[in-house]
Amino acid sequence: MKQKAALGSAEWLGFEDQVCVVTGGGSGIGAETARLFGSAGARVAVLDRNAEAAAAVAMEIERAGARAIGLLADVGRADTVADAAAKIDSELGPCRVLVNNAAVRHRDELVDISLEAWNRVLAVNLTGALICTQAFIPRMTAAGKGGSIVHVASLIGQHPHAGSGAYSVSKAGLIMLSRVLAVELGRHGIRSNVVSPGHTRTPATEAAYRDPETAAAREALIPIGRVGQPVDLAHVIAFLASDRSAFVNGEEIVADGGFARTLMNAVPRPANMFKETKT
Repeated sequence: MKQKAALGSAEWLGFEDQVCVVTGGGSGIGAETARLFGSAGARVAVLDRNAEAAAAVAMEIERAGARAIGLLADVGRADTVADAAAKIDSELGPCRVLVNNAAVRHRDELVDISLEAWNRVLAVNLTGALICTQAFIPRMTAAGKGGSIVHVASLIGQHPHAGSGAYSVSKAGLIMLSRVLAVELGRHGIRSNVVSPGHTRTPATEAAYRDPETAAAREALIPIGRVGQPVDLAHVIAFLASDRSAFVNGEEIVADGGFARTLMNAVPRPANMFKETKT
């Protein structure tokens, strides 16, 4: 028996026997998204530069009753993506959903960052999304059934974060890449949208939460009182990937617990500023 989808019934999501490809699927948000697709009855391709991690997630999905394969793919290299796409075609069928989630970070100020580090971040986070799109979209258009691309950007794609190196820049570019694709691919019934996470606890960010004081301080900044978990983002990705969002195209959903709406709370003001005054 197939595992029931975390969002509700598999029928509601409509992923039954659809081929869903998740890059960076070996851990964190990508792994949770792949599991959710599997629980909804999809055939899932887990791509990651860590082949063992991809295989482990795929095996977990298969044990739960869905079809999945784990493949080595460095999205910054077109040859590895092309090889993965060919294998997915032969083993699962044409891709219907592509989640461009793979990303790398390099922390440095822009005046200090090396061109090697800059190029690597852009190659994976931005060019990698283009490489995957070029590999899988022709298969979607040939199948003639439409499809969905979901790009995982970041809150700092809109709000600059000093010391993030090329990361903020790459995510801003990814947001615009998605918008252009939405306009170009809409005539084929293929949608392109973005999910931008805020503070989310993943293996890549775990170091920031090991100190209890730092973790508590971050939680205090978020209106709902907690940082995100990978499953929180997987839910949003699944919605945008599914036909339940069939009229949503070229949009960005920020999933940050309301953090981005707290800017004005950081402005100092007198304690009695809003008290009624008598004349």
